[in-house]
Amino acid sequence: MGFKPSSLALLCSIAISGTVYAEPQKIDDTIVVIGRQAETPLDIAANVTVIDAAEIEQSGVTSLTELLRGRSGIQVSDSNTGPTLAMRGFSGTQAANNTLILLDGRRLNNMDIAAASLSAIPLSQIERVEILSGSAGVLYGDQAVGGVINIVTKAPQATGGNMALAAGSFNTAEGRGDVAGSISDNWRYYLSGAYNRGDNYRDHNANHTGSLLGRLQYSTDERQFFVEGSYYDNKRENPGALTEEQLHSNPRQASIYQPDDYLHEMTDAWRAQLQQKLDTHWQMVADLNYSDSQVSSVNYGSRGQNSRSLLEFNPKFLANYATNVGNLKWVLGADLHRGEADYDLTSTNRSNTQTMTSAYAQATVPLTPTLEYVVGGRYAKVKDELHDAAVYADGTVLDEHAHALELGVNYRPTTSQRFYLRADQNFRFAKVDEQAYTSPGVKGLKPQTGDSIEAGWDWQASTQQLGVKLYRLKLEDEIVYDMSAAKPVGGLFDGANVNADKSRRYGADVSWAWQPFSLWQLGAEYHYVDAEFTAGANDGKQLSWVAKHAGRAYTSIDMTSHWQLYLEAQYLGKRYMEGDDANEGAQIDSYWLGNLALNYRRNAWLASLRIDNLFDKDYVSSGYYSSWGNGYYVGDGCNVKASISYRF
Repeated sequence: MGFKPSSLALLCSIAISGTVYAEPQKIDDTIVVIGRQAETPLDIAANVTVIDAAEIEQSGVTSLTELLRGRSGIQVSDSNTGPTLAMRGFSGTQAANNTLILLDGRRLNNMDIAAASLSAIPLSQIERVEILSGSAGVLYGDQAVGGVINIVTKAPQATGGNMALAAGSFNTAEGRGDVAGSISDNWRYYLSGAYNRGDNYRDHNANHTGSLLGRLQYSTDERQFFVEGSYYDNKRENPGALTEEQLHSNPRQASIYQPDDYLHEMTDAWRAQLQQKLDTHWQMVADLNYSDSQVSSVNYGSRGQNSRSLLEFNPKFLANYATNVGNLKWVLGADLHRGEADYDLTSTNRSNTQTMTSAYAQATVPLTPTLEYVVGGRYAKVKDELHDAAVYADGTVLDEHAHALELGVNYRPTTSQRFYLRADQNFRFAKVDEQAYTSPGVKGLKPQTGDSIEAGWDWQASTQQLGVKLYRLKLEDEIVYDMSAAKPVGGLFDGANVNADKSRRYGADVSWAWQPFSLWQLGAEYHYVDAEFTAGANDGKQLSWVAKHAGRAYTSIDMTSHWQLYLEAQYLGKRYMEGDDANEGAQIDSYWLGNLALNYRRNAWLASLRIDNLFDKDYVSSGYYSSWGNGYYVGDGCNVKASISYRF
């Protein structure tokens, strides 16, 4: 990040690069930013943050959710069965469809409204996390509205492995392991597995979660190829929502109306990628991905089964031409997706197919050695083939299309400073289950569209860095579920999916980091977002479940050459209950969370103690507004976990 690594951070980096992963990247190194193009973050006209392997290890976090909580303005919502990550002013429910989650550039977002399964990715598999704050409709298309998070897994760069065991509060136990090696000069392999079980904070909320991953990789100077397979199995009991009275009397209790509810997901995913150097300027990268999920559940005593599959083909061509004022870069690509979903629930019998095709182009053009602009565009179309026994008994076909344009300028007057200005359009198509449940007379939802403009300044010195970002995001036809809307003919529950009134979000992000001594680092970040409706009955009202103020502060101290201490404070401000678009109810209280990690490393051994919610603060992690009574889900109380790992 432009700083001299602390002694323990350097030890961590050496240990990591000496086993099975590449050396952690500094902020000014070239990386494949969010899966599209090799770049330096400060050379991109966008707000990009990179969390590398050494920083992950320093923090002592034990899950991807805790790693991302509060970073880059991310607001985490969790209904105790899995989190969603909101960026730039979206509610918990909307976050699953407006924050794009990638795994090594492959989409994790589902074709239905279910959130991406973040627990499928153990931290032991992660090399770094790349976060693009803000819309990115040209490069990523559908759902890249509030931001893009790309989780980069470890690649087999050396021979070795790692084994780890962990245990903690709420009867939590975990085991992880990975190994990599060479078959020949060009062929390498990587294998990883993890298992986690625990009762969790609330009653009737136990989980059993396991994952396996295997990769076979071929590499020469001209060509790289890999094939990868993974399996994920997660069964978790669902404790249900609490009333306000239950929340205050005993936040750990389960709902009496959902004593047997659970969710069990099993997913297998396959991926093949080819990178081929075509000449001195052009490179081709082609991805072929397939995933298949089977989900069984009990919801309010009713059994259900649903399945979904997704086939993707994503070819792109990258070019880099040297000029006398800098490098001219091109990205030309296409995204082809076909997904199928079947629902066999007590209240729903539905089968849907969604086909999406899009093409995009982006050029980064240098004007001077310190100034460049980026311009690009994308066109996308989608076809939904729907059959719903209650709503579309005879079936229906819906066709929609959307486009996005972008224009940005990046200026680096010195190596330590940069300014950028960027305008970008974004869009989101309705999910298959959203299209199947609309009000009478509404046959299909229009695409959600938006315009974003942002500006930023970054300054980096040898021991300090500072960043300030400002943005405005305007949306039209935002796709939401409205409890007050007329339910479909044949619908079994109140409300419907609608295109909502216009809304806008103004925001500011400020980040600061300082390393006064080689053994001591500290920093802070603050995020402000003012999100309101700008039309309709709720004109001027705040968007629900969006906190105006959020932030975090942290410090890392190397106490000796082996011991390192990490302290963190996280803040989330007041917000209205999700669904309270008229702002009729009281706001949820703001809260602070304190976290601590203590790490000890000696030779190939690492021992860690992590305490989340150090002061056992009660807080609401998700909540839904209703005129007949709100529903509340609570965050974990004080959570202690100890782990030990050995690399070989």
